[in-house]
Amino acid sequence: MFVSGPAASQSSTDAPHKMIPAGMGLQFFLVTVLFFFWGMPNNLNDVLIRQFMTSFAITRFKAGLVQSAFYLGYFVLATPAALLMRKYGYKFGFVAGLLLFGAGAILFWPAAAVDRYWFFLAALFVIAAGLSFLETASNPFVAQMGDPASAARRLNFAQAFNPLGAISGVLIGTVFIFSGIELTPAQVSAMQLAGKYHAYLRRETMRVVTPYLVIGAVVIFWAILIALTKFPRIESEHEGESGDHGHFAELLRQPNFLFAVLAQFMYVGAQVCTWSYFIQYIQETTHQPEKTAGYILTGTLVAFGVGRFSSAEIMRRVRPDRLMGLYSVINVVLVAIGVLAPGWIGIGSIFLTSFFMSVMYPTIFALGIEGLGRNTKIGGSFIVMAIVGGAVLTPLMGWLSQITHSIAEAYLVPLGCYVVVAFYSYVGHRMGRPRATSLTNPAEA
Repeated sequence: MFVSGPAASQSSTDAPHKMIPAGMGLQFFLVTVLFFFWGMPNNLNDVLIRQFMTSFAITRFKAGLVQSAFYLGYFVLATPAALLMRKYGYKFGFVAGLLLFGAGAILFWPAAAVDRYWFFLAALFVIAAGLSFLETASNPFVAQMGDPASAARRLNFAQAFNPLGAISGVLIGTVFIFSGIELTPAQVSAMQLAGKYHAYLRRETMRVVTPYLVIGAVVIFWAILIALTKFPRIESEHEGESGDHGHFAELLRQPNFLFAVLAQFMYVGAQVCTWSYFIQYIQETTHQPEKTAGYILTGTLVAFGVGRFSSAEIMRRVRPDRLMGLYSVINVVLVAIGVLAPGWIGIGSIFLTSFFMSVMYPTIFALGIEGLGRNTKIGGSFIVMAIVGGAVLTPLMGWLSQITHSIAEAYLVPLGCYVVVAFYSYVGHRMGRPRATSLTNPAEA
């Protein structure tokens, strides 16, 4: 059992804390791979937005509903996931989440067969429902599985595998979903007159099926592996044994936690907005083909991954809250350049924001659940629910781009989000912060 002060207060002069507890390497590996898995559908959505604009001939705003359906799944299922895991444990959350994820991916097949956009949105909702279980379970499990002084560092390391999944997702989408065929209005008219346009749209829709079927099969296999593996129990998993489950009202009296929910809402909104419209930003400002824009998006996700891995090392010497504050301010400046200087300079600036945003999600999560004790699961679920920022702010950004006739100006939305994250980093997370509590129990599940 470990007892320690807040992770954010760990100074560079303290003795180093072991990141992964002895005897938990296999379990840490199995859970860390989950961070990779949920990165794929998150960023395949960026490709789907562009693909569905083509295959269903819909507007940018309607295509943005891809993110709305997806992140509403997180919002709706996060608290039920937390309540179920409070009774059955984190391992239940891992398995249930993977099975839902796999089922949603497989639903892409009938969705394409009936050729209905709403069916795809429903499938994305099911995928996100599964991911809400995975994130509600994985983040607090990793944060609590060892010394709390190294929680933010450990979570940043595990989260570093998320951008690897994101990179894989965008590459899969760019290579296997994008056909490379971009019709001009004249070509569309000609195909319509020849009665060939519907068949073209149908082929474009069917291109999404195979990648999702493969992903579905892999995650269901991983669910079986986790089901067959023994997991150590986290102390908060025993909260049901005493009948004391904690209370929502207690969370409302934690300013640090409340600001964490707001900061996570704004951060996820910034991330999803940035990546969802980056392909269109590139095409609108430089007129590059969609495959080229897709590869540039892949590059910015590589920068995101580098940021995640490097932050785990930097946090050995720099407090997580200070690092996140610095990165937030840098992103405010970079996005401002993207708004004011559209073109290759703006693309370069937006590209770099991925490196600096990489530290935000796991650090906000680790700081937000710090010291919540018996309320950790339910508090963690609220922070996961804040992912709904992606559902709210992405169509807002699409709407803003339509009324301003400029995707560059629409990037004012993520700029404002980074201002809020900077405030949380320097001020919000210090307000009423509770003491950290004991975290681990060696009993086997």
